[in-house]
Amino acid sequence: MLIILSDIHLGDGSCGHSISADAFYVFAERLDEMAMRASWRTDDSYRPIERVDILLLGDILDPLHSTLWLDTKENTPEYTRPWTNKTKPAYAKKLQEITRAVLKKNDEAVRVLRELKVEIPQNLTSQRNWEESKDLVEIETHIHYMIGNHDWFYGIPGATFDEIRAEVIDTLGLSQASSPFPYFPKDDPVLAKKLAEYKVYAHHGDIHDNFNYNAKKGRINSSLGDVFTVEMLNRFPLEVQKRLPEVPPAMINNLREISHVRPVLATWLWVSSQIKHNNLPNSMQKKIKKVWDAIGSEFLELDVVRKADKKFKFDNVDKLEIALQISKRTPIKTLNDLALWIQEEFWGGEISFAKKALKEPTFLDKEAHYIVYGHTHHHEVVPLDTSESRTRYDDQVYFNSGTWHTYFDLAIHKPHEQKFVPYQMVSYLAFYKDDQRKGHRYETLSGIFS
Repeated sequence: MLIILSDIHLGDGSCGHSISADAFYVFAERLDEMAMRASWRTDDSYRPIERVDILLLGDILDPLHSTLWLDTKENTPEYTRPWTNKTKPAYAKKLQEITRAVLKKNDEAVRVLRELKVEIPQNLTSQRNWEESKDLVEIETHIHYMIGNHDWFYGIPGATFDEIRAEVIDTLGLSQASSPFPYFPKDDPVLAKKLAEYKVYAHHGDIHDNFNYNAKKGRINSSLGDVFTVEMLNRFPLEVQKRLPEVPPAMINNLREISHVRPVLATWLWVSSQIKHNNLPNSMQKKIKKVWDAIGSEFLELDVVRKADKKFKFDNVDKLEIALQISKRTPIKTLNDLALWIQEEFWGGEISFAKKALKEPTFLDKEAHYIVYGHTHHHEVVPLDTSESRTRYDDQVYFNSGTWHTYFDLAIHKPHEQKFVPYQMVSYLAFYKDDQRKGHRYETLSGIFS
């Protein structure tokens, strides 16, 4: 049995809350049931499966969303950001500091993974009341980690980074060496072979997002999205706190959740709602917007951003310049009204990478029946192709593994009242081989809890 999950985004708490440890406990409980059901064979006999493999498909730990990157200033010897020189000792030191902060903040959740024990009955004659069995057998379980665009740091080669990876391996209970974590299956032949057993081809999927992936430099390098995350999203609450001391701490803490607001266009509605719910004057909204505009101007002047701006080409830097300039020149009410209009006209629209899967070599040569990405946070199942015989074993299907994430979603009833509903989302995929699960090849599980 193969389980795939992604985009858990465990952070250090400085940029919003990670999903609660409850999700991990529920996952551990469901693994037992899934392993039990996988042990029922096509001939209706029950034989415990030998092994469970769990693939963490990128953006599991999230060192990118941390204000610790902002401890040093530009044009100083100590200056360290995701895009600065990775060979300098300060870089690995900063990554280690943030990684340890993430693991400490989520110690209960990661302990569940580390101590994961899949146990099912040795013998069963029925799937009913299986939990009452006393004759249990422990199933060999292995956890594998592939990187995405928020945790690509764990793919940086070098002895100092091996030490950081070793801490991650020990804390999460991973079944891999401390060498660079893989981005593609080919980076880890053992993992690639295991995926092939299930006819699965998987990677994080951010390669299809040119804002969060630099095609020229490759994955083990920073992208423009990293710069925006650190210098805009991570920095914004800190600057509001520093420049506007009259803003209450409770509101500052809520501003740290800015990257969890959905839809993204409702960000200013979220800011407005915090002012409203904290009984602050409307004039405060203008002051806060001035902070955003100011750090936006500073962001555009960063050397790393200017270098990313290509002459005679309309690129991501140009798009950001336009967006930030429009924001700067547009009254808050207009921005909010525009967000509401887009929400009403296009509500429910999501990014899908399903058509990207059609270009994967393993799809084209039919080596893989199941193409799996993460990254978009949008759990989906999309049929790609099937054979003329139309047997279920020839179907080719695209999956997105979704996310484990906390969201603050704009309510569609009277959205002008700026009401947001918080919830936590969990989704993951399961694949089976041979005669496991009575011949079924896959299933998806997803849920939402408050």
